[in-house]
Amino acid sequence: MFRALILDWSGTLVDDLAPTLDATNVVLGKFGKPALSREEFRARFRLPYSEFYAEVVPGVPLEVLEQHFREAFSASDHEVRPLDGTREFLDWCARNGVRLFVLTSMDAAEFGRQVRNFGFHRFFEETYAGVLDKRLMIHEILRNHGLRAEQTGYVGDMVHDIETAHHGGVTPVGVLSGYDPPDRLSAANPRVLLACVKSLHGMLEHAAECRERPPKGTDAPDRIEIRKLEVSARVGVPEEERADPQRLLVSLSLVPETPFADGDDELTRTVDYYQVARRVQEIVAERPRKLIETLAAEIADAILSEFASREVAVTIEKFILPETECVAVRTTRRRFHAGPED
Repeated sequence: MFRALILDWSGTLVDDLAPTLDATNVVLGKFGKPALSREEFRARFRLPYSEFYAEVVPGVPLEVLEQHFREAFSASDHEVRPLDGTREFLDWCARNGVRLFVLTSMDAAEFGRQVRNFGFHRFFEETYAGVLDKRLMIHEILRNHGLRAEQTGYVGDMVHDIETAHHGGVTPVGVLSGYDPPDRLSAANPRVLLACVKSLHGMLEHAAECRERPPKGTDAPDRIEIRKLEVSARVGVPEEERADPQRLLVSLSLVPETPFADGDDELTRTVDYYQVARRVQEIVAERPRKLIETLAAEIADAILSEFASREVAVTIEKFILPETECVAVRTTRRRFHAGPED
C-alpha cells in the first residue's frame, strides 16, 4: 500500500470547476476576449496556468490576471464543495497510517480558507499551495519529509499532475473528477486511472483487507506485545503542562516479518523487544510534544521502519482527566501494497 499520498486539490478533492470557469470568463471579458463554454474551457485549460493565459490573453502580466481572477472567483455565485467521498477517504487514510500532503496551484489564501472551512486541515501533514509548476516542488517534498518515491503516490485530475508524478518518480494516480477529459489524462500515462478519490478509497481499502486476511487454513499472524511500558514525557497543549515530565504508559503490538515457527530459535530472526522498548524511551525523551497523538504516530513510524515487523500498533495512556482511568490513543502502521512495492 502507499505509505504516503500527495494530493492535488481542485478537481481531485473539491469541485471548483464552476467558480473557476466564472472567474476565467470575467478575466477574458476584461481584455475583450470571448467567454468559454464549460466544454471549451476543459479542452483548452492546462497547467501551469501561466501557459494557458499566455495563449488566451497574450501580453498581460500574470500578476494582473491573477488579481482579476481572485476577485471574480470570490464573487462567483457557485460554491466550492468537497467531492463525494473525500472526507471518508481522508479519514480512512489517517486511520490507516497513510501520510497525506497537498500540492496545488490554487492561490494560497483561497486554499487556506477552503481547507479550514471544510475541516480538512487536520488530515494533512503539510500543504503546498500557490505552486505554479508542481514539478519544481515534488523532489523537495520527498526530501523534506523523508518520503520514499516507490511508496508514494501523487493523485491529480490533470496532465500536469501526472507529469509531476513521473518527474518525481512517484506513482501517478489520475482521477476523472476534475478538469482534464479522460482521453487527455489517459494519454499522460498514469499508473492508475480512477473515477474519483472515492474509487481510490475503495481500492486501497480492498487491498488492505486482502493483505490482512489470513489465507484459508492459516492462523492469525504471530504477535509480540509490550504492555504498559512506563515512560516519562513532557507532553501537553499548555506550556505549563509540558514544563514537568508526566507518566505515560506505552503498549505495542508487533507482527514480525518472520513467523515464530520459522525463527530457528535465533534472536536475529525475530524482533528484539528489549531494543524496541529502549527505542521507545529514546523517542519519548527526544523533545516535548503537545499531543500524545503525535508521539504515538512517531513511535509507530520509527518501529515499523527500524525493526523487522510488518505491522505495529501503538497505544499511549495518559492520566490527565479526573474521574477517568486514563485517556488513550491508538494508531496502527502496516506494510501492505496497493500498487508499488515497498
